[in-house]
Amino acid sequence: MDHSVVLQEQVKAALGAGTPLVITGNCTKEFYGHRVQGRRLETTVHTGVVDYDPSELVVTVRAGTPLVQLEQLLDENGQMLAFEPSSFGGRASVGGTIACNVSGPRRMVLGAARDFVLGCRVINGNGELLHFGGKVIKNVAGYDVSRLMTGAQGTLGLLLEVSLKVLPKPEAEMTLAYEMGVEESITMLHRWLQQPYPLSASCFDERTLWIRLSGSSAALAHTHRRLGGQAVSDSEAFWRCLNDKQHEFFGDTGPLWRLSLPSDCKPLALPGKWLYEWNGALRWLRSTASADAVRRQVEAVAGHAMYYRGDRQRIDTVLHPLDPRLVPIHRRLKQAFDPERIFNPGRLYPDL
Repeated sequence: MDHSVVLQEQVKAALGAGTPLVITGNCTKEFYGHRVQGRRLETTVHTGVVDYDPSELVVTVRAGTPLVQLEQLLDENGQMLAFEPSSFGGRASVGGTIACNVSGPRRMVLGAARDFVLGCRVINGNGELLHFGGKVIKNVAGYDVSRLMTGAQGTLGLLLEVSLKVLPKPEAEMTLAYEMGVEESITMLHRWLQQPYPLSASCFDERTLWIRLSGSSAALAHTHRRLGGQAVSDSEAFWRCLNDKQHEFFGDTGPLWRLSLPSDCKPLALPGKWLYEWNGALRWLRSTASADAVRRQVEAVAGHAMYYRGDRQRIDTVLHPLDPRLVPIHRRLKQAFDPERIFNPGRLYPDL
C-alpha cells in the first residue's frame, strides 16, 4: 500500500497548525545532528520496492523500507548497494540512510550514498508532492535536487521514494592484516592505490592495518602474493562489525569525534585513541579534548569535525560550524523547500 497520500495530509495539517514535524523512522540515527522538538511523523509504514529490474542496475524503493530487506533482494540477484551503508543492527531504513548520506567502508573507492541517488519523490514544506531526477544518470542544470536531499537529514522535505544505482557483487573478497603504525599505513595505502590492486576498503589503528580486496579469485590470489599480509578468517564479519560500530574501538561510551580529513595528512596532535578508515580520509577520535582544540586542528588541514557521540552539553554544535560564505545558501535552500520551517527545524544547525 502506498501511504504517500496519508503522509501528505499529515504534512498539510502540520503546516496549517504551524506544528514542527520530527521525521521518524526506526530512530537509529537520532544522535546524528541536534535534537528536534515537534510532532513525530512516522515513515516506517511507507515500505516496499516500487520498481526493480536487475538488468538495468536500478532499484526504486519507498523510504520506510528496512535497509536489510533491500539488501537481501539485491543479494538474491547478485547485486549490492555500492556505498555499503551501515544497517545499525538491522534496524536502519532506506530513507534514513539516504537522508543522512550514510556510507560504509567501500566508499573509499566507489563513492558515497549521494553518488548513487538517481531520483526521488518528496513532500516539501508546502505539502506538495514533487518528483526529481529519474532512473538514469544524466547531467542536470542548477541543483541536483535528488542528491541535495541526500545528507539534508529531512530538513528540506520528507523523502517518499528513492531510485538508486546498484552494482554487481564481486566474485570474491579477502581481508589482509599487517602489523604497522599509522604513518607507515598511510604511506603504504597511497602507494598501493597507485597500482591496479583491487582494494575496496581499509582500516588501521596505531598498530595494525587491514585492507579488503574485492574481485575475481585469481586477482585476489595474485594480489595476496604481491602484498603479503595475514589473511583474516572471516572477511565479511570483520567489515560488518566495523560498519555497524561493533568494533572494540567503539565500545567506550566517552566522547567520540568523526573527522573528515585529506587522506594523506599526517596524524593530528590530539590526545586520545584513533581509528582510521577510507585510506585515512575518515578518522575516529576518542578524546576528552575540547571542541575548540579539535576543530582548530581539523580546520588547519581543511577538514571537518563532527561530535559523533557523548555529552552534548560540552559543545555548542554537533556538526562542524558552517563556513560563513555557505550560510546564505543554506538559508535560501531552506526557504525554497520549507518556508515555514516545519521539517526537522534546527536538526543540522540551530538557526536553519
